[in-house]
Amino acid sequence: MPNHSEDAEKFLLAAKRSEIQALERLAGSCELVTTVSDLVHQLQRERGISNIYLVSAGFRFSSLRGEQIQASSASADVFRQLLHDQYLQDGKCNNPRDMRLLNSIAYSLHGLDELTELRRHIDAFEVSALESTDAFCRLIAGLLSVVFEAADVADDPEVTRLLVALFNFMQAKEFSGQERAWGAIGFASSHFDERLHERLVHLQDCQRRSLEIFLEFAGDTERARWQAIEESDETRDLNRLRRVIAGLKNGEPIAAEVSEVWYQLATARIDSMHRLEDAMTARLLKASRKRVADAQSELGHHYAQLQQLKSADWSRLPALAVLFDPEVPGLYGRASTAGVPPLHGQHLAHSLYDLIRSQVAHIHRVSEELEETRRALTERKLVERAKGVLMRSLRMNEDDAYRTMQQRAMEMNLKLADVAAKIIEIGNQRGSFDYRGKNPRPEEATRGGPG
Repeated sequence: MPNHSEDAEKFLLAAKRSEIQALERLAGSCELVTTVSDLVHQLQRERGISNIYLVSAGFRFSSLRGEQIQASSASADVFRQLLHDQYLQDGKCNNPRDMRLLNSIAYSLHGLDELTELRRHIDAFEVSALESTDAFCRLIAGLLSVVFEAADVADDPEVTRLLVALFNFMQAKEFSGQERAWGAIGFASSHFDERLHERLVHLQDCQRRSLEIFLEFAGDTERARWQAIEESDETRDLNRLRRVIAGLKNGEPIAAEVSEVWYQLATARIDSMHRLEDAMTARLLKASRKRVADAQSELGHHYAQLQQLKSADWSRLPALAVLFDPEVPGLYGRASTAGVPPLHGQHLAHSLYDLIRSQVAHIHRVSEELEETRRALTERKLVERAKGVLMRSLRMNEDDAYRTMQQRAMEMNLKLADVAAKIIEIGNQRGSFDYRGKNPRPEEATRGGPG
């Protein structure tokens, strides 16, 4: 006849080993995020340099572009090798929770495969600065989705908080890079029309929104470093140029040479952001590896306690102690259990059940902490889904869809995620707003219909 207590022990230890395996996968994902961070930064630099190269007809940044292509290619090689080591050996791509992450990786790799052809088109001036910038933005967006999905499958509260902070900071840095690109285009053409001005303001708003979430989840050190960046001379000078652009939105001319000043100031700020990004990835790796080490130590402690319990007379609980534990939910509405000896001191404190219950409490605590941290991820997914509904149903581009939601959120004094949830709900009720000519106007879509 099997020893049922031994079965309970085996599953207790199996649960802890499973936790360790999950934390080891998470540590691997954090290493992947660190590699993505460097690759994104190199591609952002190449995007900016290529932009200036194109708008100057090849007279500026030619040699610098060649050097940057080598740096981007080296970073991409590191990224590919890490993916091969972590996911393509010994059937490591077998966790169903990684489905979205792996799909994001596949998209990013396909984009990297096409980068050589894009560079050839840039060499031959067969694409415009705007087209080149757009192509790089798509590739970078794919890589940022890798970071987002890594955060979305993380199961440790501390590491998840760091991943959420890092993702939103990287997103803010990407919006900064796009602002640099659009500003360079405006200066190169010697004027900023109202449409370009609106795009720059929109990108600045996106930066602020991402940075708000970053500051919510970042540590004190990261907040202090960001404050120093905001108060730096480069940021103050950049803000002056932003005000100059705001005064030129009616198309007044400006000297094209200012583009170099704009590029240098924007780049100095982005480089400062990347140094903070590097510090965050280093802390992320340290935290994820420490969690693995702590869990392994806890497993060893469980083994030692179980061995001690097997040789101790006081390890045996009173009859029905487990099934009548007042701290475990029982009959709904029942205040307490009468007529059963209470669970006392050393009996419960030195038992197999105590180990099981402490592990259950640990899982419950982790789940509660994760629920709050995942809120930012859930809200972002809602916004992205709602943008897709508006883009498909009302034939909007991404910027217009986001601005529509943002405007309705301000008018209705609601959070952006609440407006997004309403759009998704309406889309589901109306079959994505009915494609047969009965689509509501954008303002109707974001308030739940006419009237």
